[in-house]
Amino acid sequence: MKYITKKRVVLFLLFIFPLFFYLILSSGINNFAKLPIITKNISDVSLIDESNSAKFAGNISIVCFLGEDIETIKGAIFNLNQKIYKPFYGFKNFQIIAIYPEDKKEEVKVLKSEIGAFTDMVKWKFVSSSKPAINALYESFKTTENLNNLQTSKAFIIDKEVNLRGRTDDEDFKDGKLFGYDMSSVAILNNKMKDDVKVLLAEYRLALKKNDADREI
Repeated sequence: MKYITKKRVVLFLLFIFPLFFYLILSSGINNFAKLPIITKNISDVSLIDESNSAKFAGNISIVCFLGEDIETIKGAIFNLNQKIYKPFYGFKNFQIIAIYPEDKKEEVKVLKSEIGAFTDMVKWKFVSSSKPAINALYESFKTTENLNNLQTSKAFIIDKEVNLRGRTDDEDFKDGKLFGYDMSSVAILNNKMKDDVKVLLAEYRLALKKNDADREI
């Protein structure tokens, strides 16, 4: 009887327990709250970046549009840098992409210098392009707001599959849809955007764990 009991314990540890663990893991992954996709298959920034230095595909990207009057958006960009970039820039494949008109390179140079005075800029990418190309990229997001002089105070979350992520049940919007996060509001960056970036990062970590578990079985 003791032999049979020990044998069963060994069989359980070798075969049944790993399977049980996998089922729990799979269930947790399937039930985990994912950050909703708001717009599928937006245009990739690589299509408008002549320097070939930036792309959405394969990255978790925070995107902002600096516009023609960069001075007016500086405060919002500093907020984004402090509340979103600094907590997350250490994560693999995370980046912030700032898009601006070609004729604003000198102003952007000043902005980069000011941010770089107190920030490691390794995951900041600045992309210049023509006005029509910037408008076309933004229009692919299919938001409910237009750019104003190629500028918006909103920052956007783009996933590795080049989808726009956001919220579908946000209490501040009648239809519940939150396309972008107001960079001028520290409260929104802290209480909404930061939480949503965490959810997206966790989503990819769990997917990676699931893939690893699949390979082991």
